Amino acid sequence: MIQLPARIAAAATAALLALCSAACSAGSGPSGTPDASGRPPSPVTPARLSHALPDDPVRMLFPATGAETRWTQGLGTFGQQTARAAAALCASDRGIALPEQVPLAYIRFSELPDLDFLARHGFSQSAEVPTTAARPVVARSGSAAAVRRCQAEGTAAAEELSETYAPLQARWFDALASLRTDPAVRRAVGTLPDCLAGHGLRVRDENGFFALVDANLNSAAPAELPYVERELGSAYAACMRPVEAVREPARLRLRARFVTEHADEISELRATLVPALRESEKRLGVRLAFPAP
Repeated sequence: MIQLPARIAAAATAALLALCSAACSAGSGPSGTPDASGRPPSPVTPARLSHALPDDPVRMLFPATGAETRWTQGLGTFGQQTARAAAALCASDRGIALPEQVPLAYIRFSELPDLDFLARHGFSQSAEVPTTAARPVVARSGSAAAVRRCQAEGTAAAEELSETYAPLQARWFDALASLRTDPAVRRAVGTLPDCLAGHGLRVRDENGFFALVDANLNSAAPAELPYVERELGSAYAACMRPVEAVREPARLRLRARFVTEHADEISELRATLVPALRESEKRLGVRLAFPAP
């Protein structure tokens, strides 16, 4: 994806790791111990995949709610899949092998928390990114120059697709950031510490919460993590719902203005984006998919 969403995605990744570690804090938050009824908390449940596109590409390109970011995540990951598939096709044509790469993952947007998803799946669990059909394994390694050429072909394929929407999407995320200083949003965010304290998480603010859980990342027993994930996701979602009740309408109003201000560009994207995605799917054997609760 483009540079600005990548930075937001990196922040989300750090937040997810931090939030997962809240499970590790003895006496500072939820744990996998039985509740008052004597039953252990429910573990996180597996997420699934969806292939259903939104009724309007605007919701995928310029998300205003946490739920809409599922489409945005899928689109961003599709770009990475496109790059890998095009590079693999190049390598196959040349009879060379490419270096192994870490599996792709759907990265959430901390600016737009998907509370229903978090409550159900916790902070570090999502659907698995589907893999493309494996091409025939080749024995010989390619030269560094040959590998770079194929990787460059992959990058070009992804950029050919993303350049149609990435600049305008970057401007949307810039616009979203302006809401952080909105007085009503700041007041809503200010209620978060008291709510988190009610769940045993005593922090001064959201960043303090992330710092708390990050500091305790390594002290959780692996067997407890699925349970703590669910409790933390539920607690965070409960405390963030009043915040999102203020932020979501503000984002929707902001998007309506954004769409009006960029009407010509968005009209073009509405007409061309989905056909371009379908063409990439057909040419490279990659199917667009989205995480779903």
